[in-house]
Amino acid sequence: MYQAKKMEQQTPSVVRVALYSLLFNLSLLGAKIFLSAITGSLALQADAVHTLVDVLASAALILGLKISERKSESFPLGLYKVENLASIAISFLLFFTAYEIIREAAVAAPQAPPYQGYALLAVAAIIPLPYLFGSFQIRVGRQTGSPSLIADGVQHRADVLTSSLVFLALAAQSTGLPLDRIAAAIIALVIVKEGWRILVDGMRVLLDASVDLKTLEKIRSLIMLAPEVAGIEELVARNSGRYLFVQASLLFRVSDLRRAHMAGKRIEAEIKKELPQVDRVTIHYQPIQRSSLRYAIALQDARGALSEHFGESPFFALVDIDLQRKDISRQEIVANPYSNLAKGKGLKVSRFLLAYKPDIIICKESLAGKGPGYAFAEAGVETAQTEAESLEGLIKSLAGTDMEMKGMQVAGAQDAGMQK
Repeated sequence: MYQAKKMEQQTPSVVRVALYSLLFNLSLLGAKIFLSAITGSLALQADAVHTLVDVLASAALILGLKISERKSESFPLGLYKVENLASIAISFLLFFTAYEIIREAAVAAPQAPPYQGYALLAVAAIIPLPYLFGSFQIRVGRQTGSPSLIADGVQHRADVLTSSLVFLALAAQSTGLPLDRIAAAIIALVIVKEGWRILVDGMRVLLDASVDLKTLEKIRSLIMLAPEVAGIEELVARNSGRYLFVQASLLFRVSDLRRAHMAGKRIEAEIKKELPQVDRVTIHYQPIQRSSLRYAIALQDARGALSEHFGESPFFALVDIDLQRKDISRQEIVANPYSNLAKGKGLKVSRFLLAYKPDIIICKESLAGKGPGYAFAEAGVETAQTEAESLEGLIKSLAGTDMEMKGMQVAGAQDAGMQK
């Protein structure tokens, strides 16, 4: 919720930059119309038409931003996609501009317009301005997550190429080379390329295409960091304007609905913290259907002797038991990086083990009423106290049907955390 409000607070800055864009484009348009009128350059005329489209696009951008922020009961997810509609409108205006330029170049007289030295200097002075302003727009657009502002900024930076072509065409006039129509045609191709890119990006959002794989993997990794989550059944993320909507169906190892809900809220907060453009995270809770159990067993040494103390255990064995076949499907021994800490090792070791997604922690020491016991209980991980002396003997008992008969005392996650 905080991140959504933060994004809404950024909207005035987006609109303000869009207004700057409108004023900037109007200034450029006036200068290019004046220069094209006195030089008769088709390339300058094409560039002026391109800037006219920029003016209309800036106006559409401001309108789209204003409409997208309106709240409506008929549109509970917001009108954010209006921004993408504005981007698509920009793309069609670009296509129309390109058509007009190509048509004019095809029917224009082949002679080169007379050389005007002052016009060349004026165009040279204009060249860097769109790039600088476009870079500013893109930076603000990325900070606020506004696709329309980014599209407008990219378009401004592309103006550098068109203005450079105009400069070359005017410079060629001094040698009598008729490059004016060629420059105009190249400008038209640049306009088509930019329009196509903006159109594709806007249509992907309107058609609810998924976000890029990098963002999706980022969300997936943030979800799997939660120790309560055993797996992800489905993960969908889509853009709507400058906002992102996430839907996830998660397998929770906790059966307590309250704990699952708290874990979901924590996951949502973490996603919004790392990705401020996320407006809403919808989580569907699915209880895990266990086909196997993963045990984390405290060891005194790598040979398999069980440890008397949880936090001081130099090693932990990770053992996966297939519940159907009653045999070991995976076994691994990991070193405890916190065994030599003077204090606070228990909770650090707990967090270390939770990253391996265990179902049951086994130790000769009781964890009931202790910090690690509470940590495991909150994560939905059970704890068990055993009298076994070796890993080999314990594994044989784990593969049996009745662990309590094999010298193990199994405590549920809630009992382990709440026992005093």
